Amino acid sequence: MSDAVAAAWANLNDLPRPSLAQLFADPGRVDVLSSRLELPGGAIRFDWSKTHLDAAHLAGFTALAEATGFRRMRGAMFAGEKINVTEDRAVEHAAQRGVGRDSSVEEAAALHARMAGLVAAIHGGALGEVRHLIHIGIGGSALGPALALDALTRDGSVVDVHVVANIDGCALEAAFARCDPATTLIAVASKTFTTTETMTNAASALAWLRENGVDDPYGRVIALTAYPDKAVEWGVDETRVLPFGESVGGRYSLWSSIGFPIALALGWDEFAEFLDGAAAMDRHFLETDGADNLPLRAAFADLTYARLRGCQTRAVFAYDERLRLFPSYLQQLEMESNGKAVKADGRPVDGATAPITWGGVGTDAQHAVFQLLHQGTHVVPVDFIACIAAGDELSPEHHRNLLANCFAQGAALMAGKTSDDPARAYPGDRPSATILCEDLNAATLGALIAFHEHRTFANAVLMEINAFDQFGVELGKEIAKSIGTEGAAFDASTTALLAEAGLA
Repeated sequence: MSDAVAAAWANLNDLPRPSLAQLFADPGRVDVLSSRLELPGGAIRFDWSKTHLDAAHLAGFTALAEATGFRRMRGAMFAGEKINVTEDRAVEHAAQRGVGRDSSVEEAAALHARMAGLVAAIHGGALGEVRHLIHIGIGGSALGPALALDALTRDGSVVDVHVVANIDGCALEAAFARCDPATTLIAVASKTFTTTETMTNAASALAWLRENGVDDPYGRVIALTAYPDKAVEWGVDETRVLPFGESVGGRYSLWSSIGFPIALALGWDEFAEFLDGAAAMDRHFLETDGADNLPLRAAFADLTYARLRGCQTRAVFAYDERLRLFPSYLQQLEMESNGKAVKADGRPVDGATAPITWGGVGTDAQHAVFQLLHQGTHVVPVDFIACIAAGDELSPEHHRNLLANCFAQGAALMAGKTSDDPARAYPGDRPSATILCEDLNAATLGALIAFHEHRTFANAVLMEINAFDQFGVELGKEIAKSIGTEGAAFDASTTALLAEAGLA
């Protein structure tokens, strides 16, 4: 840690900690910490006023951002420099949206044109009647497409898409049961085209097609990968391989050909709107400095709780059924990116890094976990996400009650309630932030996801860690592959479990 970074953290740790009630004595607080950003799909309001950020903390974190070289790192990312230092790679998912190094933006546009052409050909009947797509991937190759499809296809889709990630055969069988083999395509999504779970599921999908009368199963496969030669070697015709750049990380890849199922289900125009919404957030993040930069401001709040106040978790509740998969998506984005114990230069970190991200859907979660949030011993920062426009055509009372509950929970967490009966007392002073969209559509969903990508990156820079590697996922995979091989040795518990399951 440099002297300037150490001094910035020392200053932050020494700041007073007023309560939310004290902070709200300032009549201009909401204007300072609540911002409305106009975007292609409609405005989004980002309200961080119910957090413990104040002028002193904003100034302190701005100084930290300067000390850690935030502007330099942000510029380096968009310029295509190799900021993923442990893997010697650039980080160019924003170029997929048209914001970044010119050559990378041009390459992404060319690959998108290739994907758009294949989508149009399929919709036009070039591969015969196509009514279903089974999209096989895992991690970033599945979570992003699953989120977007669940959010955006509730009013129908051109092609019915089923996303399968789990190697548990029950997941793949459930998709088979909903599809007609004669009218089904298989998308195999793997950056390396070697992922064990994905390739095992892909082989079983080919067998299912073959066993159900499809003469050329490989002719029904679309490959989505950064290593097209491996897909061709596996048996996919090169005309049905959709590549993406090696500098696009897996959990940031739904903007690339990994987004093929979104484009196939919705049509290319709507997928383009998805990219445009994210690009608008990219431009805000790139062009705005200090606390006015919304992802950076969110990172200031995140570190207030993770580093300064010792909060080990952060909860996200989507008060919109269409965003029910958003907390799951954020779990990978945040914990795989920032769940690190060493800095980018290999030295140990100086404090807590990523909190545990968890959450659910309102109002369901109110009847399950909000007891702990209001009266438990853990202080948990909460993000609420909601949309002003309803996603249903039922009585307006449904959506009015949904939004009323969302706003009421944030107010209750902050205000609390005194009582002579300790069991009925609420301590209050519990933080929350609210993200309120005018509407939920492809563009606003793209902006929401991009906001959280940049928030994650901003957190990483301020903590001096590399958000773009994920070596922590490898050890378990290596041990799994060794099971059953000669000479493999395990602890007594694992040995007993393997014997009980017949795997020894």
